[in-house]
Amino acid sequence: MQRLWLVFITLLIVGFVVPTAEANTIEKVRMSPSPDNTLVVFDMTEPPTYSYFTLNQSHPYRLVIDFQRTRLDFDLDQLQSKSLMVTKVRTSTPKSPDSVRIVLELDKKVDANFQVLPPQGTYGHRLVVNVPGAAMERDSSVLSADDLQERKVTVAIDAGHGGEDPGSIGPSGTYEKDVVLPIARALAKMINDDPAMQAYLIRSDDYYVGLNERPRKAERINADLFVSIHADGFHTPQPRGASIWVLSNGRANSEMGRLLENKERLSDVLGGIPASESGDAMLNQTLVSMSMDINMVGAHEAATEVIKELKSITRMHKAQPQSASLAVLTSSAMPSMLVETGFITNPTEEKLLRSNQHQQKLARAVYQGVRNYFLRRPPDGTMFASARASRHVVKSGESLSILAQRYNTTVAAIKERNNLRTSVIRVGQVLDIPAPN
Repeated sequence: MQRLWLVFITLLIVGFVVPTAEANTIEKVRMSPSPDNTLVVFDMTEPPTYSYFTLNQSHPYRLVIDFQRTRLDFDLDQLQSKSLMVTKVRTSTPKSPDSVRIVLELDKKVDANFQVLPPQGTYGHRLVVNVPGAAMERDSSVLSADDLQERKVTVAIDAGHGGEDPGSIGPSGTYEKDVVLPIARALAKMINDDPAMQAYLIRSDDYYVGLNERPRKAERINADLFVSIHADGFHTPQPRGASIWVLSNGRANSEMGRLLENKERLSDVLGGIPASESGDAMLNQTLVSMSMDINMVGAHEAATEVIKELKSITRMHKAQPQSASLAVLTSSAMPSMLVETGFITNPTEEKLLRSNQHQQKLARAVYQGVRNYFLRRPPDGTMFASARASRHVVKSGESLSILAQRYNTTVAAIKERNNLRTSVIRVGQVLDIPAPN
């Protein structure tokens, strides 16, 4: 009888201890470097229980993470670090047999941030370690903030999603983040090849930038326009076509309220005019409201120009600019629009979006639409402003073709500029002559 009791107790101990020892598993470790930080992501089967400490006595500096009641089911040799900051990820002797110790070897002494994320989309439980510091070499073909020239029109281009966030996923497994980045880079090159314009990429590689940080980065470089590039998604494969979104009035009003409480951002939006600390709150509200109204009108006009160009190279899901409450469109300092280049969840459009030829066509359409917008609405002090439309009084013997040749433009451009239905003009008529193409 005593022996039976011992067997029973042993079975109970085994039954309780074994599951506890393997209560959690590190299934995968991923790394995502960016110009400002490196994200090291631990994919877990359960919410992590962990502690950490640093060893900064010698180089390489070390960040040590202890996972309690966890086992590692991933070969760290598969993780090739491309980060200049996190030079290696390895294991070390754990505190106890049922724990895992991970060591991040660092190039500099920094304070990392930790965040536990619940399951979302295709991801399960995660521990995200954010290691600050430059983690990648800057691509020499991408302009930095210091490279931007004052008299050129500046377009901030935002490739949606990135890094930890894949965006929508196509039926064959294509990630949205992987098709919008080459479109954004192609658009940036076309803009930088234009002597009157320059482009700044919000993200230039496969890393994540926070939704609220994206328009802030555009504000810090005083961009004249913000363009966010995306690929749409839906739960069924039927929808297809491109569309463009601008900020809704409701979101604009709530953003204005937050802006009035942030004196530093308020000053940036008002073009360096110091924000009132007390008596002129009403003036601040009026100035911000005017700025937002102007930029929302500008966004709608710019979106309309881009839609005209997109119609010639792809199907449109929406033929007019659409309004929405989107975080990336909340800047009050510039017109902002979000371009949905097509539905990646549609098999036909997924294939197109993966095609370099179609990516180039999309980029060219956006570029031409943006350029057309700035020809109509040139910012003061820019090359577009110096080449703005001339006014001409029609003289005897002149025709639209003669004027088009003289001013290096086209008959169609003059007719569109002046809302002419025919090519007939009369002596003494005043015409706006558009800037040269």
